[in-house]
This record gives sequence, C-alpha cells and structure tokens, in this order.
Amino acid sequence: MTKPTQSKTVSRSLPGDQTKGTVVERMIRVDHAGEYGAVRIYEGQLAVLRGTEYESSIREMAEEEKRHRKGFEKLINERRIRPTVLSPLWHIAGFALGAGTALIGPKAAMACTEAVEEVIDEHYSEQASKLGDEERELRDMIEDFRQDELAHRDLAREEGSADAPGYTLLTAAVKASSRVAIWLSTRI
Repeated sequence: MTKPTQSKTVSRSLPGDQTKGTVVERMIRVDHAGEYGAVRIYEGQLAVLRGTEYESSIREMAEEEKRHRKGFEKLINERRIRPTVLSPLWHIAGFALGAGTALIGPKAAMACTEAVEEVIDEHYSEQASKLGDEERELRDMIEDFRQDELAHRDLAREEGSADAPGYTLLTAAVKASSRVAIWLSTRI
C-alpha cells in the first residue's frame, strides 16, 4: 500500500512578519517623510544664515532635497501609499532643528547637516540592500539620492562642521533624533 504524496509548502515567514509589499510601502513612507524633513531643516538654516557665505551651499543642498522629496511624492501618489501622519510634526521640528543649529552658528548648522546625512547614508544603504531586482527602480533612486546625501555630508565637513561648539554632543543628539524620526515615520 502506497501513501499518497503530500505537497508540503514550507513557509519561511513567521507570524507578524511583513510582506515584501508592506516593507516597500514603509520604505517609501519613511523616505518621503525624511526628505520632507530635510527640506525643512535647510529652510530653517536659510532663515538664519541668509546673506552669509553659507547661503549658496545650503540653498544648493536644499534644492537637491526638494528633488528627492518630489521623487518620493511621485511614488506615494503612484502606489497610493499613505504618507506619515507625523508630517505636521516634521514640518515644525525640521525647521526648528535647522534654525536652532544655525542660531548657534554656521558651523553648528553644518554639524547638523553632517549628522543627519550620516544617518541617512546608513538608512539608504540598508534599504538598498533589501531591495531585489523587482524593485530595481526604487533601489536605483535610493542609491542616487544616497550619493547626494554623502556629498552634503562631505560639504558640511569642508565647511567646518567639526569646529562647531559642542560638536560631539550636538551630532550625537541630531543622530539620535534622526533615528527616532525614522523609526516613527516608518510605523505611523
């Protein structure tokens, strides 16, 4: 007597695991929120440092962040992804962070930029490594934007970010708050 063969499907996911679609939606949501916040940081810096030798550098970085934000806005609309409900908070917090660090001084504004961009580099690198060929366009966009973020970090360093008052404490605080913002915007 032969036993009928049963087809066994082995599930590699566990209860509570996210689908690939959910992971991608969260990536787009958080990246959109991050680029929105970055634009607001630069707007805050410009409000304080307008007319200084730093204005053109900040304005150039802000324009690149606006391009990034528009890219993620397009994806949000095309894929019908809900943006984070925290956008009003990032509107205020981003501007306050940019203006606040600029009020400390231009080097502090550059330290803020350096810290944010270092966190975003890590964040985008992690995301790009998770995206397969089925999301090649998103992965390429993230990699493209990541290169801009690295250039912003390098420019901030050239502008003397390490000479900011309380550099170590300031950058640690900005990095920690950026990581919290990423965590919240991914989920809410």
